[in-house]
Order: sequence, then C-alpha cells, then structure tokens
Amino acid sequence: MPTSEPDRVLGRRAARLAVVDPATGETFDEAPDQQPDELDAVVDRAHRAWHGWRADPVARTTALRAAADAVETAGDDLARLLTREQGKPLAESYAEIARTAARLRYFADLAPRTRRITDGRPMHSEIRWRPLGPVAAIVPWNFPLQLAAAKFAPALAAGNTTVLKPSPFTPLATRLLGSVLATALPEDVLTVVTGREPLGARLASHPGIRHVTFTGSVPTGRAVAEAAAASLARVTLELGGNDAAVLLDDVEVDRIADRLFWAAFRNCGQVCMAVKRVYAPARLHAEVVEALAQRAKTVAVGPGLNAETRLGPVNNAPQLARVEQVTKQALADGARAAAGGHRLDGPGYFFAPTILTDVPPSSPVVAEEQFGPVLPVLPYRRLDEAVAAANGTGFGLGGSVWGTDLDRAEAVADRLECGTAWINHHAELSLAQPFAGVKNSGVGVAGGLWGLYGNLRPFVVHRPQEA
Repeated sequence: MPTSEPDRVLGRRAARLAVVDPATGETFDEAPDQQPDELDAVVDRAHRAWHGWRADPVARTTALRAAADAVETAGDDLARLLTREQGKPLAESYAEIARTAARLRYFADLAPRTRRITDGRPMHSEIRWRPLGPVAAIVPWNFPLQLAAAKFAPALAAGNTTVLKPSPFTPLATRLLGSVLATALPEDVLTVVTGREPLGARLASHPGIRHVTFTGSVPTGRAVAEAAAASLARVTLELGGNDAAVLLDDVEVDRIADRLFWAAFRNCGQVCMAVKRVYAPARLHAEVVEALAQRAKTVAVGPGLNAETRLGPVNNAPQLARVEQVTKQALADGARAAAGGHRLDGPGYFFAPTILTDVPPSSPVVAEEQFGPVLPVLPYRRLDEAVAAANGTGFGLGGSVWGTDLDRAEAVADRLECGTAWINHHAELSLAQPFAGVKNSGVGVAGGLWGLYGNLRPFVVHRPQEA
C-alpha cells in the first residue's frame, strides 16, 4: 500500500531533493522532488479512496487505532530519523512520536453528534455531518510529525482522505511515517508528497482539494489562502506567533526561571507558540535576566543524537541566517547580550542560546518573530504598559502571565489579545482543547472537537412529525 509517490513517475526518473543534517550542515540523504503536474493523479486517487473511507465509521476507528499502534512500534526508527533531519534532541523526537500516536487514538474515538432541532413547526430538523473530501495538509519543519498528525488525524477521523506535504527541509521522517501508516490504512487514504515550491502552492490551489490546512509563516499563509480561494476550498491556517510572557511584581523568579527558560528555548526556540518576549517589572528585571542568562550559558548544546544534548541546532541555513540577522540588528540598536549573541564555531547550524537586554521595543527581535534561540527581556514600570506592549504586535497566537496571586494573574491574562493564555506555564496543550490564533496568527480552529468539526460540513434533513 504506497503512501508516497514512487521515485519513478510515469516512466521517468523523479528529481531528487537533498536533505541536510543540521548538526553537520552536510547532506545525508535524499527524497523525491516531485513536480506540480504529478498532483492530478495523486488527488484523483485520494478522491476515489474517499468514497470507501467515508462510508464506514467503525472501520475508520479500527484503522486509526491500528495506525497509532504502528507508529509506536516504529518509534525508534522514526525518532532517530526525525532528529537526524530536524536537529532536536532525541528525547524530544520520542515525545513527538508519542504525541503523533496519541492524536490518532484521540480522534479515532471522536464522532460528530447528530442534533434534532424542534422549533414549534410541525416537522423535525436533524443536523447530520458529512466529510468534505480530499484534504491538503501542508506542514513546516519544526514539528514535522506532530503537526502532520494534528492535521491528518481529525481529517481522517471525519471521513476525509489526506494529501500530506512536509517541508523540503524535513521530508524523510514524514515519508517513513507514511509507510508506517500504510500498514493500517487503506490505499490512498493518506498520501505523502515531497518537493520544493511550487508543489505546495499547486496543492493548495488544486480544484480537487476541499480543505487546505497549513502551518507556517504569515506571508506564506496569505499565499495559501489566495491559492485556495480559486476553488473556494476551506482553509485552516496556523501562522506565526510572537508570544509575550508578562511577569507580575509578585513573581518568585527562582521558582519560575526553569519553566520560563524552556518555554522559550524548547526545540531551539523553533516553536510557533514559544515565549519570544519577556516583560519583567523594572525592580526584578536584572534578576530575571541573570537567571535566564545563567541557564543559557550552561545548557548543553550539541547534536540531537548525543545523549547529553538539551538544545540542538537551528534546522536550516536560511533560518540560522535570520536568527543571526535579528540578533546583530538588536546589538546594533543598543541591546546587550547577557548570554550568547553569536553563532557557535564548528560545523552545523548552531547558535548560542541568547538572552538580550536593553533592547529597543522597535527592534525586529521584539517586534517580529525570531523563531530561534534568542530571547529579549524588557523592563516595565506600569502593568498597563506591559499589557499594551504584549498586545502591540500583529500576532496573537499565545501569551502567558507569571505571578503568585493566581486570581490577579488570570485577570491580566484575560486582557491578552491571543488565542490561548497560560498562567505560570506556557505552550502546553491538551488534545481536547481548541487551538487558534487571532490577528495575523491564524484562521480557523484546530484541536479537540473543534478540529473534528473543522473537517465536516452540516447536512440538514427536514421531515414532518408523525400525525
């Protein structure tokens, strides 16, 4: 049961896509570089597979549970390959595999609820739910498998088929995942395609795709929405974030410093909902900077396959250049690096974990999404100023408030303009909760029942009441 397009298509040798190990900066493998004209056959097969897949909810549940088991069985191979191409520590790759299997199990057991509406008329109105058709899932390189499952698990559970396109920086673990899932799913229910642009643009605009779900940058998300508009396909966009952490004046710095550090630096800061700005009361600012800087200076940085590594490399050369550029700009603007501030010597895409202070609020490292191991810490004198600054960008994915008085912290969290607000922690999600951004951070809702219903459309049946 193939889950990715073969290396030979229509009798010709497919182009190849080099895959780089970010810990060395060198190519270690290849994947097919598929062309946009190959998508017609892929989407057509997904459409034909959809008719059988949508017809049997019990079989879908069984298949998705078996798929979760298959992912766990292949966990060692998936985790090592994921670390090799993405760079994250092996323990984080295992956590990503576990999350992938958990999503499959969670959505396997969800089902839409039929509702009957009685409104005084002599008839019943019954709301049923129908799947949309083939779904395009376009996934970035920071969490290739976890974010893929966040898209295909609810889509498949709802009775849709899926064409999955990973980032060209991380195609290999996704191709392996597709092969693993093929042992449990019917043919063409999930297909993996890999390649450079304009493959993703063509997939988003393909007339046979009925729902495009995308995670990535704001500019690319806008392009995806424009492409999907051509066929009026539904879109779900989870875009960039520039999450702020607001520390209150009663915060106990030594108690929250570890949590705050890892909320910013997990996966080398390459998390859409990571803490990317910290606002600290002026009287505590130096203490916060010192606590975070001490952790940045001592954390073990290295290849993800090394057992002692806690922080791996930046995933790819363009992103490393971006991180370096915004850091240099901040330093030129007058900021000071309390830790890091530079690339690390040697091979690979390593950047020293960096804590910045004295950063002008207009500097790109504050106003934009840096998406790397760099964290600015800014002082404030009045809480209203901190809240205004936290809300003062075009992003609105997440935010957090840290303090001892939980009621007060919750009241401040309620003022944040974002989709999710945390208190005394950050970027922790339940499979059952909705996840959505505001402003430029996204369109639509993922997660929980909301994610399931996002892959369905209502179908209403009216019938007269019995005499």
